[in-house]
Amino acid sequence: MGVVISFLKGLAERIAKENRSKLYIGGAIITFIVVSLSGISGWLIERLFLFFELKNSVLSTLFFSIILSSSLASKSLNKSILEIINLISKGNLSNVRQKLSLIVGRDVENLDTNEILRAAAETASENSVDGIFAPLFWMFVGTIFWEFNQSLPGPLAMAWFFKASSTIDSMLGYKEGKLKWLGFTGAKFDDLMVWIPSRIVLITLPFCCKTKNSIFKTIKDSWKDGIVDSSPNSGISEAIFAYCAQVRLGGVNYYKGVKKIKPIIAKPYQIASINSVKKILNLSLRLELTWLLSFYIIMEFMKL
Repeated sequence: MGVVISFLKGLAERIAKENRSKLYIGGAIITFIVVSLSGISGWLIERLFLFFELKNSVLSTLFFSIILSSSLASKSLNKSILEIINLISKGNLSNVRQKLSLIVGRDVENLDTNEILRAAAETASENSVDGIFAPLFWMFVGTIFWEFNQSLPGPLAMAWFFKASSTIDSMLGYKEGKLKWLGFTGAKFDDLMVWIPSRIVLITLPFCCKTKNSIFKTIKDSWKDGIVDSSPNSGISEAIFAYCAQVRLGGVNYYKGVKKIKPIIAKPYQIASINSVKKILNLSLRLELTWLLSFYIIMEFMKL
């Protein structure tokens, strides 16, 4: 996906030059091509799986599961965050900042330990939705499609459909230079794909944690803090994890030297610590298992 996006980006910029309308159109075409090719590729692999399942169901299911799991970023996300935590414990902030720069968009050169931990906590909470729960949701949708007709896009096609939009957003969805127009369609499409999963996370995560407040109040407070963010999804994602992990997030960030103030989330709680970052990772794992179990129950119920 990344190679195709990079090629089409260069092609669109050469054709459009500085023309905003052409950049908008180019971005829309890139989004359509990459998302369509990704979804069709997943659908074709599903055809092979369904064909070979008749001959060797165990082997074909194993390979299909491996391919399907590649759409989830839970292992890589946990590994990256835990590496940062371990380096902080060793006191080597230079290496910590270098590792952190690989998973966050903000400037990291001048971050102290507290700000590094806040960045790790915010990234863990936001990327849990983008990298785990949004693709899981679309896998569930594809699986339900198969219950009605196996010719429809299934779990892999829908997962890759989402991953394409997410990859486009991560590569082109910046409000700077030509990308402000070239990445507009991809960013909005990704917002649309994450809109429902982020709100399901908002509702379900409080069932996986213990807080001093009721589940309803936790959801209400998280919505109140998260909805003021400029992103329709990331603020809500960060807020619900912040309230469930009982950690304060938000504050001043710098992006390529430009100051940006993010709203304070979960103000009554303490600033990020190593324990609170680990708690966010544990909450993400608990919720992932809860979703899988709940979906299994739903699918068994549908078969009755």
